[in-house]
Amino acid sequence: MQWTDRIQQTKIILVIAAIIIAAASLVVSHYLVKDLADQERSRMELWAEAMRSLNMPDTNTDLGLVLKVIEDNNSIPVIVVDDDQEITAFRNVRIRKHTSADTLMYLQSEVQRMKKMNRFIRINLESSKDYIDVCYDESLMIKRLNIYPYIQLGVVMIFVLIAIFALLTSKKAEQNKVWVGLSKETAHQLGTPISSLMAWTEVLKDNYPEDELIPEMANDVKRLELIAERFSKIGSVPELASVNLLDVMNRVADYMSHRTSDKVIIEKVFPIQEIVVDVNAALFEWVIENLCKNAVDAMNGSGKITLFVQDEGEHIAIEVSDTGKGIKKKDIKHVFKPGFTTKKRGWGLGLSLAKRIVEEYHKGRIFVVNSELGKGTTFRIELRKGQKTKCFS
Repeated sequence: MQWTDRIQQTKIILVIAAIIIAAASLVVSHYLVKDLADQERSRMELWAEAMRSLNMPDTNTDLGLVLKVIEDNNSIPVIVVDDDQEITAFRNVRIRKHTSADTLMYLQSEVQRMKKMNRFIRINLESSKDYIDVCYDESLMIKRLNIYPYIQLGVVMIFVLIAIFALLTSKKAEQNKVWVGLSKETAHQLGTPISSLMAWTEVLKDNYPEDELIPEMANDVKRLELIAERFSKIGSVPELASVNLLDVMNRVADYMSHRTSDKVIIEKVFPIQEIVVDVNAALFEWVIENLCKNAVDAMNGSGKITLFVQDEGEHIAIEVSDTGKGIKKKDIKHVFKPGFTTKKRGWGLGLSLAKRIVEEYHKGRIFVVNSELGKGTTFRIELRKGQKTKCFS
């Protein structure tokens, strides 16, 4: 819980930092662009004055200086139009068309756009009715500065996402270490008492060969041995073997039927043909048992569990359905998370382990197909097909 809280706090801090950086970048960029735009406006006013001097020279006009001012503008796009809106000159404008007619049309559209944005300076000539308009656009540098904060924001967001992903990955790695350590320690601790119990059952068989309870005790000890074997396999890559899936399902059904009340009916809907899949039988039985035990708990010891197996061509489908209390819609996406449980007593580890076994060890899928409150739940597992499928003789 402390780790989860720490992850949440780190996420919030990263998001807040990203927002602050983005806001600061936008503010700084805004003022920088505004200052540069004011400077360009002043430059264009000087450039317009040079154009006026060029159009109305007098004896005091230094044409060399005027031409130098005009020629020094190498960055600001500018178009000059007369009072009849005829284009008389243009500079630093990127022409996108090739024909003269297309060029003229493009320049006229640019003039209209610049005037709509109030980027023009009007110069009155000798006659009060005669004038020229110096229309200008933002320089390439200002356009880039306008885009820069959004690029920076994107980079910051990518950094935040990478950081959050790294945190989640480290969290998952730490959880995996806990799972592996807990599982292997459990298997180790069970090993000694199981070996002792096996020895004692053999002694009891020799001393009381006709006792009917001793074979049942031996079966339960073997069951404990199987459970210890399952725990020992967590954290290591299990060996997969081609087995008949129906044999695995039948073993689980028989085990559950002997350890649940008569009020729980286990229905098997299996195909006639043998279905071969590559699984670790011990671990996969654990998955099905876990789903069945959860179903019994959900039905409060009374109802029907349906085990369904079907060859669907690309994969094998296994479904475990119950007639229990169902799962709330808001909880369905959390059922496989470690620690999540709706039971008063429970660790919330069973379904998480089941998901790990199916998806990481067997490269399959496990998910909730549907669940209705008061009607029941259906879990579905999809596995890749094995080497062969044959009919019983």
